[in-house]
Amino acid sequence: MNKIRSICVYCGSSPGLNPLYKQSGRALGRSIAEHGLELVYGGGTKGIMGAVADGVMSAGGKVTGIIPKFLMSKEATEHALSQLNELIVTDDMHQRKHLMFQRSDAFVTLPGGIGTVEEIVEMMTWAQLGHHNKPMVLANINRFWDPMISLLDHMRTEGFVHTSHLVKPLIVERAEDIVPAILGTATAKPSDGDEAVIGRM
Repeated sequence: MNKIRSICVYCGSSPGLNPLYKQSGRALGRSIAEHGLELVYGGGTKGIMGAVADGVMSAGGKVTGIIPKFLMSKEATEHALSQLNELIVTDDMHQRKHLMFQRSDAFVTLPGGIGTVEEIVEMMTWAQLGHHNKPMVLANINRFWDPMISLLDHMRTEGFVHTSHLVKPLIVERAEDIVPAILGTATAKPSDGDEAVIGRM
């Protein structure tokens, strides 16, 4: 496993209905900074995305935002974008996602909508195909991801997740535990015959 220097966070550009989601975003951001890591994220400055970035910056950490031109006015404000350490503006979503992958050593998924699901599912697909072995985390705040975890288990049971030992996102329920879980995975030695089970932290 490569050294963890940066963490990509996927999450909603909206705050959601439960205040815990934004609170967890800020807590994760602070934890990323306190561990000396860089945040790579979709560049939004609103909702949970903004909370994560605020958490990192308030703790003195580095933030790289990657956002397509057409989303700049929808998911961000010009003033907030100017506060980021680095802002990369892409032509489209495909370029954005590719750069986020290249720039990141691990992936965390906080609560979010369809776009958030699509991003982490793509990372799981690439892991299944052997394109990467970077740690992946489903931040199961308020048990938000329980339905998706059940679906992954169901697909595995029904024989549709081939090489499923490569698709093992960590399930972490508290924002403060996410970075330590990632760092622990990065230093752990893989065991022989490791079962294709989603781990719950």
